[in-house]
Amino acid sequence: MTATATERSGATPPTPAAVMAQAGTENFPVASRVLPRRQRGHLLAIYGYARLVDDIGDEGAPAQRLALLDWVEGELDRVYGSGDPEHPLMQRLVPTVRACAIPRAPLARLVAANRQDQRKVRYETFDELLDYCRLSAAPIGELVLRVFGLATEDRIQLSDRVCAGLQVTEHLQDVAEDRAGGRVYLPQEDLARAGCGDGDLLASTPSPAFRAVMATETARARGLLRDGAPLVRRLPLRARVTVAAFVAGGRAALGALERAGYDVLGERPRPTRRAFAAEWARVLAEGAR
Repeated sequence: MTATATERSGATPPTPAAVMAQAGTENFPVASRVLPRRQRGHLLAIYGYARLVDDIGDEGAPAQRLALLDWVEGELDRVYGSGDPEHPLMQRLVPTVRACAIPRAPLARLVAANRQDQRKVRYETFDELLDYCRLSAAPIGELVLRVFGLATEDRIQLSDRVCAGLQVTEHLQDVAEDRAGGRVYLPQEDLARAGCGDGDLLASTPSPAFRAVMATETARARGLLRDGAPLVRRLPLRARVTVAAFVAGGRAALGALERAGYDVLGERPRPTRRAFAAEWARVLAEGAR
């Protein structure tokens, strides 16, 4: 990171160890374990970049976040220019970008999503939230397809639906955490329609109005995953297994939400490994039809 940015904001980027600490619990790296070492390495390089950007967008004071997002864009310039970025995770991205012919645009959209998080903390409609997902989630699916050399337009469109479904699911899991951080991803018009106010989001237990909104958004997330699931059958075996794990992870998480009665205000409901494995097998079977 440049001395100027550090001096102005007091900001320093997260260390690689801090960024990658969550890798063992998330679908992205877990799914990559079934792949050859080369592809697994590329996916983990992309994961490290995406996690780095997200951590920067969530931690520290707003001025520090913006300064670090500027720094990430400078690192991207180096990835696509001299190929000599400063951060180890950005250095790890260089061979992946070159080997997989990854364009700058999807990587830059992840930075744009985190910039948007610094100024926009509520979304009026579900369509507006989907626009945000095109920045924050859709790039991941496109990047995965590019690692596999399978990034056709029709596959990217289906992937966008899967990624939006996964992003909405994550928002539903993190309502309490997001609200504590000043952000609300549940659409404002849906909250108003159900009579669900800020007090409901800050409560220790879910109100009937809150449960109603959560049920609506859960159904929407399921619909997105369903609409994107045909992607699985359009992929060769190894890519199919990996993408099926993403779909399965979303479906299993939604099932956990439903079984918990949408109570995400106390403890975040998580699917069991058995539930995830069952969904993974189910998605693969559906993709084979």
